[in-house]
Formats: sequence, C-alpha cells, structure tokens
Amino acid sequence: MTVCFILITIGIIWLLIDYILSYFNSNVPKEKNNKGKFAILIPARDESKVIEELLNSILNQTRKIDSDDVYVIVEEESDKTVELVKNKNMNIIFRHDLSKKRKGYALDDAIKEILEQKKHYDAYFIFDADNVLDKDYIKNMEEAYEDGYDIGIGYRNTKNGNDSVIAAASSLTFSMINTLGNEHKTKCNNTLTISGTGFYIKGDIIEKLGGYPFNSLTEDYELTLYATLNDLTTTYVKNAIFFDEQPVKYNITINQRTRWIKGFFEARKKYIPLLLKKEINKNFSSSFHQIMGVTPYILLIIGLLGILLINYFNVKNTIILILFVYLIMVLITSIMVLKENTYLNINNKMKIKVILYNPIFLTTYIICLFKAILNKDVKWLKIEHSKSLDTSV
Repeated sequence: MTVCFILITIGIIWLLIDYILSYFNSNVPKEKNNKGKFAILIPARDESKVIEELLNSILNQTRKIDSDDVYVIVEEESDKTVELVKNKNMNIIFRHDLSKKRKGYALDDAIKEILEQKKHYDAYFIFDADNVLDKDYIKNMEEAYEDGYDIGIGYRNTKNGNDSVIAAASSLTFSMINTLGNEHKTKCNNTLTISGTGFYIKGDIIEKLGGYPFNSLTEDYELTLYATLNDLTTTYVKNAIFFDEQPVKYNITINQRTRWIKGFFEARKKYIPLLLKKEINKNFSSSFHQIMGVTPYILLIIGLLGILLINYFNVKNTIILILFVYLIMVLITSIMVLKENTYLNINNKMKIKVILYNPIFLTTYIICLFKAILNKDVKWLKIEHSKSLDTSV
C-alpha cells in the first residue's frame, strides 16, 4: 500500500513541477509578419460524401482564399472526390507511392509537388476532408500569423456530438487538450500540442524542410516534438473554430486511440533522445514537458490500480475508491463543460450524458494503451465519414 501512495505522490509532484516550470518559458515570435499568401492542403481518400461541405466553407470565408490555392490530395482518378474538386476549380494532387498509406506521406507528396512548381506560400493550412470551417476561421488565424507565430492552432469542435455519447466524449477530449493544455501554454509561451487538422505552419519552415517529413502514425505529435526541438513559436486561436466528425461507435474509437498511442511512442523514440541532448534555453519548459510525456499519469494509474488490487477482497473499500475517483472525474468534466459551454456543439441533454460517461471513456485509454503495447502492427485505418455539420444545437 505504501508503494502505491509513493507512486501517486511522485506523479502529482511531477505534474506540479511541470506546471510551475511552464511559467518560466519565453518562446515568443521575434518579429511580426506581413499579410500572407496561404495554401490549403486536404488529404482525401474516398471522401466525396463530406468534402464538398469543407470546400464550400473555404470558399465562403470572410478572408477570401483563391480556389487555385486549395490542394486536395487523392489516390485514384476514379475517386468521386476528383470531380467535386475540379468543379470548384481547385487543384488535385495524386499520390506518388500508394504503398505508403499514412497522412504524412500524402502531405509530403503534395508539398514536394508544389515546391517543384516554384510556388511560394507564406503559410500552409492543413485540414481533414470531414472538416467544416467557421466563416471567420482564416481571418482569425491570419491575425496569429501576422503576430509572427510559426504555427497556429484553431479550436476543434464537433460536427456530430449529438449522434452518440462516444462522439460527444471524443469531442470533449479535444476541448480538454485545448483548454487545459494549449490555452495555458499559449499564455506561458510554451510549445503547444498540435492537432492533426485545423492548423497552419509557416511556408519558410516547409521550404527549409523541403517537404513534410512527419510520417509516423501520429504525424501531428511528431510535428509537436519537432517544434519543441527547434523552438518554433506556437499559439492557440480559440475564436478560429472548425468542426470535424467524431467516431460514434466504441470499436472505432478504440482503434483510433490505440493508433494515437502507438504513434505517440513511435514519435518519441525518434525525438526524445534529441530533446535530452538539447541545451537549456528559453523553451526549456516545453522540452521538459515532452520528455516527461505521460509518465506521471502512468504512475497515478499504477498507484490507483495497486490500491484496488490490494483491497480486492475488501468490497467496501474498493467501491469507495472507485466511486471517489469517478466523482472527481465527473467534477473535472463538469467544470470543463461549463467553461466550454458556449463553444461545444452539443445539446444540453447530451452534455449531461457526457459528464456522467466521460470518466468511463477516459478509463478506456488504459485498454488502448495495452493494445498499443501488445500489438506490434498497428496500422492507419480509414474512418468512414458521412456526417454534415449539426446546426441544431
């Protein structure tokens, strides 16, 4: 029992140190940018059911984007997506090597083709085909770009949060990453956690890289580590809102999150040794945070599971502990929902459901962790998208 409490204490202290250190960072832009020319990249494979809504939302932006600056990346000429894109006078880029199925490879193909054409863009926006942009998304992100930030991240909302409590919980996870993580990191000038869609990266960084070399199972987390290593400045733009489709079924979300965890370890294997060698500088807190990773959370989980096992035959104590942890998680979820109430695209009935269900949803990450560890061949699997933006909330 003593060991379990020691593990929990170490985990809590570790998180407190990480939080305190975040206030001592000073990784800010050195200079502002002039108004820029932007490209939009959209990897799409058989996404004809949803992509037109995204394309229309791009064309309807208050900060206008030329259709010739939109690039949709597909695999086959026969893909129905091709016709939809051509009808809007946007660009189609075909994949070069179809044996490489990951999103990072598709983006790399597109960027290399654009660079070969000697085209220059001040920033590249990246979206998934199932996204829909708020009409002021580009306008609000442009303000972050003009402030000089290398990478800007928008507010990831959900199209279909009312379809199932699983979709609502998935949406809330991104809100928690942004509100509990990126909002605080922005205030303290720390490197943010980059989501795989709804962000921009400056063109001169892309040109220096000569493509998009982030091709792990979680190319977004790999970019996060690269940004940390190279002291790229990042910012969270909460009023730059976009919507995406979340999984509605348990097995799909389990597979998705297992891939995320596998990709998390894959990217860390490549970058953590480099971060350990990095000199202490203005972005030290971000490096410490990434090196720390999920270790303190794992210590907390091991400690709590240990206490449960020790009290396995003491039914009363086991129930009290489980109930205590559950109520704490319900409280945290309730605070999150209240804080994000005006943003979440979820009706009030579903908000109540997700407050009660979210602790269980978060606990299933333990299942995903074991699946990621035990399964050596976790692959990127396409998730079928078919939902339009739910505006009934």
